[in-house]
Amino acid sequence: MSTTDFIKSSLITSRQWTLGLIEDLKDEPLAQPTVKGGNHALWILGHLAYSDSSILHEMIQGKATCPLHALKDRFDFKSEPTTNASDYPSFDELMGHFESAQAELLAYLDSITDADLDKPAPGCPDEWKDFFGTIGQCLAVSIMHPAMHYGQLADTRRALGRERLMA
Repeated sequence: MSTTDFIKSSLITSRQWTLGLIEDLKDEPLAQPTVKGGNHALWILGHLAYSDSSILHEMIQGKATCPLHALKDRFDFKSEPTTNASDYPSFDELMGHFESAQAELLAYLDSITDADLDKPAPGCPDEWKDFFGTIGQCLAVSIMHPAMHYGQLADTRRALGRERLMA
């Protein structure tokens, strides 16, 4: 298996696990994991979509913006989730963005070689070089990112009294 095939497989698996929990929370998309708040399923879905688009287009390809740039203010890593449904696009719209961002990332992987993974990410700011400095590092973060939010989704499900789910 090539490294790019391994990355592709890992991206798909990480997203499938996380998406299973997100879809299970479609009926309670604004429920938060703790009594003090936290990232809810709707925010995580939009955040993952925006992040994948941003990593591919801005970090890896060095473009000024990504196709999901309109989501930046609400879903960037610095944004604060709210429980006001009117602050967000619909669940289905965000799912569409998530699926398109994932498809673009997977198509990009089909267009590169293992040697490309060591190339610098032209859109990476200096302060993030340790995490996003190369194309391979950007893709590694894209693999781990949904898994990080998986824990928040599992906590949300538990706060709602739901049984454990291996998604």
